Amino acid sequence: MLTVGTKAPDFTLQDKEGKAVSLSDFLGKKVVLYFYPKDNTPGCTRQACAFAAQYAGFCEKNIAVIGISRDSVASHQKFAAKHNLPFVLLSDPELLAIQAYGVWQEKKMCGKVSMGVVRTTFIIDENGVIEHVMPKVKPDTNAEEILALI
Repeated sequence: MLTVGTKAPDFTLQDKEGKAVSLSDFLGKKVVLYFYPKDNTPGCTRQACAFAAQYAGFCEKNIAVIGISRDSVASHQKFAAKHNLPFVLLSDPELLAIQAYGVWQEKKMCGKVSMGVVRTTFIIDENGVIEHVMPKVKPDTNAEEILALI
């Protein structure tokens, strides 16, 4: 997993409309980049809705919010529409950003071991450098914790 002070790896992925979005598009602005396992699962839905509820606070501070998972563009579109998500969701089925940020890891659940996305949030400064790393965040409080931190 990447650490504080590291230059955030740039990437270009499709958003929920199929438009190409790059991290470098946000230079000059702080970015909250959060990786989550799957659309429409309980924890991921709570986390996304918490970011949506705090979105005005992020906008006031000129902070972009970007969520990334392996889900398809179509899945993101449905997820965003169902929960009125106002921020950017990016589709990473090829694991390009997920692996670049080191969040594709071994997970254990119910005695089974598998590879998957570990819920992690990165705060990236205006120059594209990682300012904070928040591994294994709690879905319900992640957005509030970030606003309090920044």
